[in-house]
Amino acid sequence: MRVELFQPESVTEPRHWVRHDQAFAMMLGRGSIEWGSKRSALEKFDYAAGDLALCDRHVGEWVGLMATPHLQLGISDAPLMSASDGAYGEVELHPRRKFADPRLGALVAVAHAEVVAGFSSGRLFLDSIEQAIAVALVSGHAVRHRPVQMYKGGLGSARLRRIKELVHAKIEDDLGLDEMAQSVGLSTAHFARMFRKSTGETPHQFVLRQRIERARAMLRAPNARILDVAVACGFKTQQHFAQVFRDVCRVSPTEYRQDFLDSEVVGALGDPSEDTSLPLVAV
Repeated sequence: MRVELFQPESVTEPRHWVRHDQAFAMMLGRGSIEWGSKRSALEKFDYAAGDLALCDRHVGEWVGLMATPHLQLGISDAPLMSASDGAYGEVELHPRRKFADPRLGALVAVAHAEVVAGFSSGRLFLDSIEQAIAVALVSGHAVRHRPVQMYKGGLGSARLRRIKELVHAKIEDDLGLDEMAQSVGLSTAHFARMFRKSTGETPHQFVLRQRIERARAMLRAPNARILDVAVACGFKTQQHFAQVFRDVCRVSPTEYRQDFLDSEVVGALGDPSEDTSLPLVAV
């Protein structure tokens, strides 16, 4: 998924754009944009934060930005086709200059937060957001579509085992949804639905949990540096690792290690709550 943040500071001259991926934008503040098929006949649209615009593809149009900060996303054909079960080849969506869609808006807001954080959650997280956006676009804005197919059951034990082995082998890498799906011979959208059906988690949640489990094991070593643990568990920064670890474990990595070491000392000395001395006798 292509994600670009635009923060124009002033009115810009109209430019002729042709988009070959499916692009749409969410406005991050108030402002205006001029759209039109001809430079001499542009229509002005006023936007507020949260408004969306779904662009034409393969069709040249003139666009003039008038100090409107926005996030533009480009969705590739693969997730759109998967979301429509590959029924129509290239998925055709209704271009709309201005509209509201709470579901899409919430997903784009998550993508924006990821941009601001420097894409700290990794490629798999962004892949998962792209899949969810593709489903929302196809189900709500396709020219021709049929309901997204729902599958009974889930992944078989052999496929689940293969996924777990892949995650453990590449836990330090920026593992993508497409790689996980290919390892079991499924499309990304089908794999994501079947995986959640089988485990109750999204692939991203599963990988994150595996990374935290490895981090907990590594933190039990008193001399392990927090930065080394973060890198070994696939986190791009120590800050992101600490944030995720605290969200999952309710304590910081440092506090977790100290609590573990303290419990080891208590175990070696015996449980102080178990007083084996004779009771005091009042005299």
